[in-house]
Amino acid sequence: MAEGLLNSFYAIKYKAFCAGVKPTNINPYAIKVMKEINIEISNQRSKSIEIYRNQLFDYVVTVCDNANEICPFFPGKKIIHKSFKNPGNVTGDIDGILKVFRNVRDENKKLD
Repeated sequence: MAEGLLNSFYAIKYKAFCAGVKPTNINPYAIKVMKEINIEISNQRSKSIEIYRNQLFDYVVTVCDNANEICPFFPGKKIIHKSFKNPGNVTGDIDGILKVFRNVRDENKKLD
């Protein structure tokens, strides 16, 4: 969601590259809540951090405690960590799950 938001709202200034410590499929709930704000992320793919190992970034941003703790160091001009609840770990009814995904989406929108 963070990659989709950044590339949608700030594409003139930034290009976001997103990767995870354990790549998986794009969560369908993430796709759904992003469509609610007219951002299409279904064409994104889950990538391993290994594909970026030799790149230098202006900003390196981690968005959950797990990534901050186990992610290898990536050099960047500025390192930023923002902790979000991992919505993919939430269980329960669909309305509750969507609420968590919306909350994380909306918190990501405040990162500027």
